[in-house]
Amino acid sequence: MRSTHLASVSFVMPGSLPPKRPPRKNAFLCSGYADVVLVSAGRKGATDGLKLETAGLNADEHGKIAVNRHYQTRASHIYAIGDVIGAPQLASTSAEQGRLAACHAFGVPAACLPHLYPFGIYAIPEIAWVGCTEHALTTKGIPFETGVARYAEIARGQILGDGDGPLKLLFHLESRRILGVWVLGTHATELVHIGQAVMSFEGTLDYFLDSVFNYPTLAECYKVAALDGYNKLRLLGLPAAVFPLVDH
Repeated sequence: MRSTHLASVSFVMPGSLPPKRPPRKNAFLCSGYADVVLVSAGRKGATDGLKLETAGLNADEHGKIAVNRHYQTRASHIYAIGDVIGAPQLASTSAEQGRLAACHAFGVPAACLPHLYPFGIYAIPEIAWVGCTEHALTTKGIPFETGVARYAEIARGQILGDGDGPLKLLFHLESRRILGVWVLGTHATELVHIGQAVMSFEGTLDYFLDSVFNYPTLAECYKVAALDGYNKLRLLGLPAAVFPLVDH
């Protein structure tokens, strides 16, 4: 449940009643039973045994070391990357941070696109995303629309037996620039990289409308999602000629 807080967890023997809780002011309390409780306590950097103080460094209560944008610590000749500096704490981003730190240490020019870091959750089904969320765009007042494709509409999704997975494109309502890609389903953590690549060169909805994808592949979701987004734009009154054919 969203916007809720956990007050307490108690072990209750089968057949017995849970302990009563005193009411709280301006709060609605409810209780329930569960066979398993999953506690997500977050991560703590494994810095306790590094003797950071001998280098003039320290970590906060979460084991995190402070760094600048070049991943330099307070001791400029010492760099830190990965889980010990905090989010996003992914193997992929940690490797990129290491590359950038090494380039800076040896004076090698390097660029990065942190706003396009992809995220993946290897659950069943897989979950992956890159770019903005609808909530963030709404909060910032950025006009956007969405285009959605479902695996059930795609031949490859039917072959795989995955009829539930969606792929959603978030794009700017005026420029049609792709602002975010969200995927839930088989191979989502692979599929998201297509959207990431298009976003890296500031591609628009037009790219997916004009492109041809192999059949049968899950990549076709991008084409179907783009068509869905295009139809929504038409319903908003945009002329059909807004997407002219390009003669290459």
